[in-house]
Amino acid sequence: MKETVLVTGASSGIGLELARCFAADKSNLVLVARNTAALEKLAAELRREHQIEVHVLTADLARPESAREIFEQAGRGGITVDVLVNNAGFGLHGAFTELPLPRQLEIIQVNVTALVELTGLFLPGMLRRKRGGILNVGSVAGFLPGPNMAIYYATKAFVQSFTEALDEELRGSGVAVSVLCPGPTETNFSQTARGYHTREMKAAKMPAAEVASAGHRAFRAGRCVNVPGAKNILLVQLIKILPRSIIRKAIGRYNKLK
Repeated sequence: MKETVLVTGASSGIGLELARCFAADKSNLVLVARNTAALEKLAAELRREHQIEVHVLTADLARPESAREIFEQAGRGGITVDVLVNNAGFGLHGAFTELPLPRQLEIIQVNVTALVELTGLFLPGMLRRKRGGILNVGSVAGFLPGPNMAIYYATKAFVQSFTEALDEELRGSGVAVSVLCPGPTETNFSQTARGYHTREMKAAKMPAAEVASAGHRAFRAGRCVNVPGAKNILLVQLIKILPRSIIRKAIGRYNKLK
């Protein structure tokens, strides 16, 4: 039976490229995002190039009801989700006290709450079938405290910790769990931080297609944690040996709005 993969945040960036990776495996897809037109365009491309089934679900995961609605829509459509890719996420630049609290709570809703709820809804079926998997998109930020992006960094730390714990709990179940932890990536992340403060990052960025390909390979290989890119791997190693006080100051300067 052909695998079906659900990808959130599939309209652009890493999510779009992950959809292309799974389509190349000849997996059927469920594409989820807010931008219906972008999803339909991608769906048409993937159907044409790979002769697969592609379903489009428009949803805004900042709405608390969305995760349940996605699950129920899939059920009503007779869609069995074998692999869940939790890619949707966003962040805001700025000091915690300067940013609107409702916006910051939306970061937690999208990056953490929706991710956990979708996992909790789709995982029992995977366990019953003894196959499938979950690929969460975290960040190198998950290894760090993040002054001037405090909530975003904290949510990515949650995603990494949750994924690693889940991987251990599900060992031997037939369900794979993996977290992709990219560094700066060529996406519209900094331009679409929910319409609030943004800045252009001067650090070198990896192409989204390269990041997605690395995450896809690691997931298929059963690797729990994947940090793509030599510079990002070096950064993670440095984090382990540098004092946290130095790390906090450096990241705070890096994230400070110009």
